[in-house]
Amino acid sequence: MNIHTPEIDRLPTREEAEAALAVLRQWAGKVSDEDIARLDSAVGFLLPGQGYPALSRIYPEAFRPDAGYLRAMPDLQNGPASLIRGAKARIQHVGISNFRLPIRYATRDGASLVLETSVTGTVSLEAEKKGINMSRIMRSFYAHAEKEFSFGVIEAALDDYKADLGSFDARIQMRLSFPMQMVSLRSDLTGWQYYDIALELVETAGVRKRIVHLDYVYSSTCPCSLELSEHARMERGQLATPHSQRSVARLSVELTGEMAIEDLVELARGAVVTETQVMVKREDEQAFAELNAANPIFVEDAARLFCEALRADPRIGDFRVVASHQESLHSHDAISLLTEGETFAAESLDPHLFRTMIHAR
Repeated sequence: MNIHTPEIDRLPTREEAEAALAVLRQWAGKVSDEDIARLDSAVGFLLPGQGYPALSRIYPEAFRPDAGYLRAMPDLQNGPASLIRGAKARIQHVGISNFRLPIRYATRDGASLVLETSVTGTVSLEAEKKGINMSRIMRSFYAHAEKEFSFGVIEAALDDYKADLGSFDARIQMRLSFPMQMVSLRSDLTGWQYYDIALELVETAGVRKRIVHLDYVYSSTCPCSLELSEHARMERGQLATPHSQRSVARLSVELTGEMAIEDLVELARGAVVTETQVMVKREDEQAFAELNAANPIFVEDAARLFCEALRADPRIGDFRVVASHQESLHSHDAISLLTEGETFAAESLDPHLFRTMIHAR
């Protein structure tokens, strides 16, 4: 049992502290750096002109931290609530974006593709927590990255980092460019069409949703311009061409059943048949002009045609259709947005949403 006298327990006065400091400085000024380090390296800060004690400049290749060293390392991100800067407010999503790695994907016919994939992983952060360890998200994903892709693999990664980080809500999104072979309209040439895809697993309040996003690129011929061009031909013998343009639809669907990426692409292609082409000879170019003339389309038509196809598929629940016709007549774009269900309903739009719907390779 330790017994302390009142003299030992009392707080030293400022004068006593100054005297002790003078003694330490006097001692440190006469001994070696090794002596200072053996006592406490912080003593080196007391010497005039010393920003910090002498440190080794040689990288210690053989050093490996033991468990005790690791436990003693500072971890400010997981520090107490007293370290929080700003409001003690809940953050809905915090994590990493554009973490890239190769992932294997199963095709509809059972083959396997290895594709570069960009991962975004986030979790909720409660108001009393300082932060999260970002590397845990990457480590959780790497533990499952070599398995063939399925939403089950994403779920396993999400389970891991929810458990690691002690969060309630979480989201993983994987972005990739998915290749599919496309046959030309009349020459029977084949080429690779690439589709921007995002696969997303979202958990909120214990409810998980599987979401797929597809950017589908097509040609839109203006119905009004087509009729005006034909009027000029018939009434005045005047050659005229209707305006058409590259257009993009971003289809976001909540899956309620199993659906291959190829199935969603073919659904979009069936709704709006004027998909841009890969391999084209003269007969294909002529065929594409005829196909567009047979299927003129306003941006409102596009949204409703995609909606009709999505509604008819029992594997799809809530969905959103965003369409942008990047006009060749006007210096602005024609846009439309259609949602069904609560998943994608929103009062406000990202101000840069339609700017992202320009496809250039």
